[in-house]
Amino acid sequence: MKPMFRVLAIFALATPAFADSHEAGDADAGAKTFNRCKSCHMIANGDQVIEKGGRTGPNLYGVIGRQAGTANGYSYQKAIVAAGEAGLVWDEESLTKYVADPREFLREFLDDPKAKSGMSFKLKKGGADVAAYLARVGPDVAPAEADAAEAPADSDS
Repeated sequence: MKPMFRVLAIFALATPAFADSHEAGDADAGAKTFNRCKSCHMIANGDQVIEKGGRTGPNLYGVIGRQAGTANGYSYQKAIVAAGEAGLVWDEESLTKYVADPREFLREFLDDPKAKSGMSFKLKKGGADVAAYLARVGPDVAPAEADAAEAPADSDS
């Protein structure tokens, strides 16, 4: 009975780590997968071009942490602007879901069966990796935010 208990205990302890490894994207793999996105998107910070690409889609520099539908110099579809106004700020999780099926994501987010996305491409595999890559190539965290993240949490005990 003890060996079975040990196996179950090890499995129970390992499951959260295993689950996390599948949820988090691999930025290095995302850099390669981003090649599929280059036909429409580029990543540029001013004159510094990180990834050359098309301009039919918005510049993806700094997309993680940005309100949806707000990149300067790009004319978005009404639904993506509405999603941003309704509180959609891109993080790795939301971007992963969006790139898998942009139209369906917006329809669910806005609760609007007629919502449309300007992005017709669906990235069924590798979306979490691309999101992790985009998080890595975006602007650095502001110093005040970094200090707050490193400060120990207050404790009542």
